[in-house]
Amino acid sequence: MSQFGSRARAFFDRMFPERQIYHRSGGTVRYVSLSPGKQALLALSAVGIAGWCVYATTNTILEGPQATASNAEIERERAKYDRWLNESRAQAEAAQAQLDERSRQFDRATAEFESRHEVLRSLLEYAGGSGLQLAASRPIERDGARIIMAASVDEAEARQSRAITSESYQVQTVGFRARGERLETDQEQTLAELEDQVVERSEQTRGVLRLTGVSMANLEGTESDGQGGPLVPQDFVAYLRDSGLNPAFAQRVAQVAARIGESRRLGAIAGATPLAAPVAVDYRTTSGYGQRIDPFNGRPTFHAGLDLAAFERAPVVATSPGTVSYAGVRSGYGNVVEIDHGHGFKTRYAHLRDIQVQRGDRVAIGQRVGSMGSTGRSTATHLHYEVWFRGRAVDPVNFLRAGRHVHEQG
Repeated sequence: MSQFGSRARAFFDRMFPERQIYHRSGGTVRYVSLSPGKQALLALSAVGIAGWCVYATTNTILEGPQATASNAEIERERAKYDRWLNESRAQAEAAQAQLDERSRQFDRATAEFESRHEVLRSLLEYAGGSGLQLAASRPIERDGARIIMAASVDEAEARQSRAITSESYQVQTVGFRARGERLETDQEQTLAELEDQVVERSEQTRGVLRLTGVSMANLEGTESDGQGGPLVPQDFVAYLRDSGLNPAFAQRVAQVAARIGESRRLGAIAGATPLAAPVAVDYRTTSGYGQRIDPFNGRPTFHAGLDLAAFERAPVVATSPGTVSYAGVRSGYGNVVEIDHGHGFKTRYAHLRDIQVQRGDRVAIGQRVGSMGSTGRSTATHLHYEVWFRGRAVDPVNFLRAGRHVHEQG
């Protein structure tokens, strides 16, 4: 070991002998002494730096392709992430647009159905809905449309994801449309039922009026004296025009409204037609309408009414609502009351013992107007009852028969 150490020491001394570096400046000479240790340290540092440079250069040369591939992979992942992010944003924007559009559709549909319900409610009121029996399962409620429509918004298949996807919107839209179609069908059926009942009521009224023997053409052509009105009220027509309803539905409503207007007009005519009995107690007919032998002169004469007998002071009543146009004494008739019922109808009650109304009074059907007597050209206690239509006397028997039919039909 000492020999190896000696050799190493000798090699070190040969390689790094003590050196002096001289520096002359301005006539002055200076020197720096470099000991073997400092020389060895400088040499070692130089070798280390050179080695590091060689290593770094070699490593850079060898790892260049690998770094390039890694950077390319990073760029691909970044591009993939950017595409995914853009697609997600696009899907979210599309879903939001679908949601906004569906919300607008929902609001429009809800407003449309609420308008339809409001129109149907008005139509029922115009038709006198309390007398009509529509399907109880389809009440005309203002909030009905919104409740049914709103249910479809929250309705979803239990196994379907609630994520914002086009498929979920399609599922919900199908449910929304299905409920809307069902509600629309219910409204159409309500209209159809209303129309059927109004038409049936009109036909029943026509049947009663035909029993009176008066021509329906004459009856339906009468002018109203402060009763009835146009076929469809102008305010209702304006309401339909301004409601913003679907034109087809508005036209259908107008058609039903026209039938209701016709039914109301027929009802007003029937309400003015004197169908009730003019005596409020049991009576018997002693002389009919038409040609007969006059009881005073024995010659054939025309009898313009019915003679109805009961007991003295038997109540004589109005056979239809109206206004008293005459109350007093008239030649041949004695004490007489005449009532104008409108729509061309008038009635006359003659030979009364007393009169209990005066001219201008409004009387209701069944209201007492006097008592049975034998005043005027009369042979005994009875009521002479006449029915007039458009200034012409008609047979009261037909009106009494029609009135009994109404009573029997309830």
